[in-house]
Order: sequence, then C-alpha cells, then structure tokens
Amino acid sequence: MALELIDVHKSYPMNVGRKHVLRGVNAVFHKGERVGVLGRNGTGKSTLVRILGRIEAPTRGSIRASMSVSWPIGMAAGFQGALSGADNTRFIARIYDRPVQATVDYVESFAELGEYLHMPVNTYSSGMRSRLGLAISLAVEFDCLLVDEALAVGDTKFGRAFAARLRNAGLIIVTHQPSLVRQLCNRAAVLDRGTLTFYEDLDEALATYNSL
Repeated sequence: MALELIDVHKSYPMNVGRKHVLRGVNAVFHKGERVGVLGRNGTGKSTLVRILGRIEAPTRGSIRASMSVSWPIGMAAGFQGALSGADNTRFIARIYDRPVQATVDYVESFAELGEYLHMPVNTYSSGMRSRLGLAISLAVEFDCLLVDEALAVGDTKFGRAFAARLRNAGLIIVTHQPSLVRQLCNRAAVLDRGTLTFYEDLDEALATYNSL
C-alpha cells in the first residue's frame, strides 16, 4: 500500500507567462513509513501538501493511492462554515465509514470546544478550528497522517495522542524544521527549485537542506 506521485507538475498563471512551482516530482510513500519533506519558504511546500491531500490537482502528472491519507493536519481547510463542528464531524465520519456517534464523542472530548461544538464553524476562532481539525484527524484512523508545517508534538494532550497514533500509522510531514524530521521520521526528502530529492540517510538529507 502506498501513495505515489508520477511526474507531477504544478504551475499557476501570472500576468506574463506562468509560475512553475513543481517540476516533474516523482515520489512513493509506503504505508507505515515516516517521511519528512524539508523545504525553505517559497519552495512550494504548501502546494505539495495540497496535492498530496487531494485538495488541489496537479497541472500535469498523476497521483495513485492504495492507502488512506489524511487531509493536511495544520492547514485549516475543508470545513463547511455554516454547519456546526458536530455536523462537520458527522459528515466526515460518514465519508470515511466511521461510527458516527463514537467519532462525535471522541471529537467532543478531545477538542474541548464545549457548547461551540454545536455552533457554526464560521463563528470559531482560528485556534478553535485548529482544535476541531486535529481532533477529527485523530478520530479517523488513516493509514498515513499528512502534516503541514510545524506541529507541537511535545508533552501536550495532542502530542501524546499523535505519538500514540503514529505507532499504527505512517507520516508525511512537510516542514522547514530539521529538528521535527529528526524527531519523527525515518526517511527524508528535500524540496528545492521544484524538484523533490529523497535520501535514505537522515543526516545526508539534513546536511543537504542546511547547505541550501
């Protein structure tokens, strides 16, 4: 089981020509492995995350998936603002064929939103949206967790739950923080100038990234 990117290109129209962000990216992420993708600001990390999470389609190339991959944890997207947090949770539980009430109960306990769980998401602060998204991400048992940018995985409620989930799930984390990759990953890649290069040795990946 894996997630595979095949000759993926992504560009955006500009006033003159197009801006090319990803240029022929090829990658295979296998079930159970923990992969860190390092990239400086402006190198296309968020674009890559959106493509991996199926939020955005590539301009050219294809994606094949034989394992379930979460939406990007840490990226506030995908909620229906007019619906309550509870109704969004029920909707997602049905999509992923999860027990609806058990999923709502988990989110209610984990997110600690109180009465706001039953209010429209468009009334939430950014922090409340984040807590809702994190709780739902952990309530659905994905084969692979997709994480966008920095993640607080220390001795916090989420950090402990996240670490427990990683014992049974893979990880793709896209970040500019080498310390997170060293802490969480067993394989790494560097995104630079639109291309993605994989390294089996973490030290080599980190050294390459630090030299950019």
